[in-house]
Order: sequence, then C-alpha cells, then structure tokens
Amino acid sequence: MNAAPALVGYTAAVGFAAPHLLLRAAWPHRAPALAAAVWHALAVSFSIAAALTAYSLALPAEHLHVGLMGLLHTCGVDVGTGQPYPDTADRLAVGVPAAIGVALVASFAFHVVRARRARSKHWEAVDLVGRRSARLRATVLPYGTPAAYCLPGRGPRIVISDAAVRRLTPEQLGSVLEHEQAHIAGRHHLVLAAAEAFHAVFRWVPLTRHAREQTALLLEMIADDRALRSHSHEALATALYEMAAARTPKGALAAGGQSVLIRLKRVLGPRKAPHLALRGAVAAAAAAVPLLPLLPLLVACPPGLG
Repeated sequence: MNAAPALVGYTAAVGFAAPHLLLRAAWPHRAPALAAAVWHALAVSFSIAAALTAYSLALPAEHLHVGLMGLLHTCGVDVGTGQPYPDTADRLAVGVPAAIGVALVASFAFHVVRARRARSKHWEAVDLVGRRSARLRATVLPYGTPAAYCLPGRGPRIVISDAAVRRLTPEQLGSVLEHEQAHIAGRHHLVLAAAEAFHAVFRWVPLTRHAREQTALLLEMIADDRALRSHSHEALATALYEMAAARTPKGALAAGGQSVLIRLKRVLGPRKAPHLALRGAVAAAAAAVPLLPLLPLLVACPPGLG
C-alpha cells in the first residue's frame, strides 16, 4: 500500500481547510497563547506532511516497505542488505524532503539575521538622539506622536516617544511598558521569524499567510494580557488608542499598529476564558497534530517497522 494518497489528502486539508476552520472559531482570541501554539503546530504538521508526501511520490511503491535499512541505503550508507544501488527515484525521495527541511531552516535563519541587522541600525539611531530614562527603564525619543516599541534580541531595550511620556498617565504608561516587556521576555521576535520563514517557503499555501498574520496578532494579545495582570483595562485601552497611528521600525514589536482596533474590542469587551476541558482538548490536539503525518506511513509500511 502506498501512503502517498493519504499524505496528499492530509497535506491539502491542513494547508487549505484547517486555517479557515480555525479562523472561524471563537476561542482563539480568548486563549491567544494556546491559539498561537495551534497555528505553529499546524505549520510543523504541514511541513512534515509535505516532506513525507514528496518522499512517497518519488519513491516506487515497492521500496516503501524496506524500513530504516532502506532509507540508509538510499542515503548511500552500506548496510549489507544486498539492495541495488539507489537510483534517481531513490535519491529524489530523500533529496526533496531534505531540501524542504533545509529551506525552512535557512529561511528562519535569514529572517532572524535580517531583523537583527535592522534592529542594529535602529539601535545606533536611538543612541544618537534618545536619552536613557532610569525611571522608565526605557529610551525616550523626541517624537511628536505617542509611540512605544521594543527592540528584542541581545541587549533588548524599550523605546518610547516623549509625546507618550507627556500625554499618558503613569498607569497608562506602565501598561505600555509592561506590554513591551512581555514581548522581550517571551522572545516573540523568534516566534514571528518562524512564521515568516514558513510563509516564505510555502507562500502559495493559505495556511502560511494566515499563520503569519494570526501569529502577529496573537502575540500582541499575549502581551496585552501580560499588561492587564497589573494594570486596568481602561488604562491599557486608552494607551493603545493614543498610539494606534504610530509606525513600527523594522525588526521591532510595538504596542500600536494595525491590530489596535481588534485588540481594543477585546480589552474592553467581556472577558471569558475558554472552558478548562476545551483548553485541555485543544492543547492535546496541538501536541498530536505534528505527528499525524506519520500515520499513513505506519499503516502503509508495517513490515518496515520491524
């Protein structure tokens, strides 16, 4: 039995159908951290499924039953099984999935390095025109619009405009600073880089676009929730409103931006966390989803398990 049809169907379902189901669900904005984990679990599952699909389509069906020894032989390792020397199909079966993995890793590294370089250039500009505030534990920039953002990575820092310092109350300012600190502590820039890398490799798949957009939004909601632990909803909402029009430098994470309207409705609306049973079920599903692409191979190749 060839696992390719099942893998093709699963890959299509995860890449094209799953994101629309998740977008229509009501719970993700009530549990943003869990929702972000689900989006990334789907991304991992799709990547594994795509690699295994390429493997199954490239390798002749009769070669799918040789298990680990056959895979090692295809990779050029002499295991003394007497199998014929790997042909073009064998090498494609290993080479294409390997290329997918290398592309994902290289894309992630590229986005991390590119964002780091952009932050480094901005750090230099901030050091030239900004002043360090020990009270705020942030760098204050002369800028006429209320704005705040963080520059994560090594030597992270929070940057805030002097207009924000003047126009926001101490509690509002504190909520913004706590929001940015959440981005730094959670290493959200790496999570975003992973979503960007996934989209760059599989740009034509709807899952990649939605995962990138939703990850950015959910990370802002996670930071909002961190700020709401110690500040009022009204203080954070007012601060978000004041900074809605602020621009964000490349490589930075900001409290304002295009997602402010959605987040304002969430911050000021009724708060009801998902039921514990739902959270547990979704968490279990998120943990299992990356492994699901392996099932067709296990069903198709039971002799190879030995």
